[in-house]
Amino acid sequence: MKTRLHAHIGTLRQLEILLAVAHHGSVTAAAKALHLTQPTVSMQLKKLSEAIGSPLFYQVGRDLKLTEVGEVTTESAREVLLCFERLDMKLTKLRGLTSGTLRLAVVTTAKYFMPHLLGDFCRQFPDIDVDMTIGNRAQIVKRLAEGEDDFCVFSHPPTNDDYQLAEFLPNRLVAIAHQEHPLCQRKRISLKEFASQPYIMRENGSGTRYAIEQHMTRHNCELNVRMTIESNEAIKHMVMSGMGVSILSEHTLTFGGSAGLSILNVGKLPIKTNWYLVSLKSRPASPIATALLEFAQKNNRLQLLEDLER
Repeated sequence: MKTRLHAHIGTLRQLEILLAVAHHGSVTAAAKALHLTQPTVSMQLKKLSEAIGSPLFYQVGRDLKLTEVGEVTTESAREVLLCFERLDMKLTKLRGLTSGTLRLAVVTTAKYFMPHLLGDFCRQFPDIDVDMTIGNRAQIVKRLAEGEDDFCVFSHPPTNDDYQLAEFLPNRLVAIAHQEHPLCQRKRISLKEFASQPYIMRENGSGTRYAIEQHMTRHNCELNVRMTIESNEAIKHMVMSGMGVSILSEHTLTFGGSAGLSILNVGKLPIKTNWYLVSLKSRPASPIATALLEFAQKNNRLQLLEDLER
């Protein structure tokens, strides 16, 4: 009688390691994300590959790429672990909303206000754990497609019928300059004049950059980009040093500090967008995720708006 495959696969941890290596593209990055040593990750991958009876990855430069067998195994690993998530949801419902893990992935600008929302939420549900990943828009879009999190937080979510969007907070993108910049003395500045100034731009893949480029295209303006930087904080410091002007979310100023900066009164600005909690429709909503959605829309939205106004 043929031995069934599940009898060969040692642990669910091997499947978690497989998914981590597939996501990060290297043993080193996966080991860091899982808080394991590289030899441990390599050994578990080897055992899983031997159990499957075929290589799961091949090397391309420094990156690991999935073989065809690896892709099929990864897809099944997600389904297996999702079954355990469903079990956890059912148990949580039986226990009441007193424990469990909320998994979030947020774009970099959202890191300024999400801790405030989560702080209030966790005070209401003190036994809940939170696992929050921060990345640029392209990275979070990838996580959303793979269904790794309860929610992904975007200001410009991807358009896809597989996703469910819930708006929960306004997001205004404002023009900023060093407080001694000549434009700060002006009561009104045209968009074209602002665009002609040396500009500090966010990197490709950033939701903020995407919104700005779309806005400028609609108004037939071209920014005079002086440099591109991946960090909101670094952009603020560049602007403070007089290297140029920029456009950033108000949240980066309200919760991240705005000393030495001034908001400019530019025509056709600010750019008005919203923040969304986005989930994969096929991923069952956990009781914790449902509670966060209700909390964000009904409670903390008002508090965060009050914080912004102050």
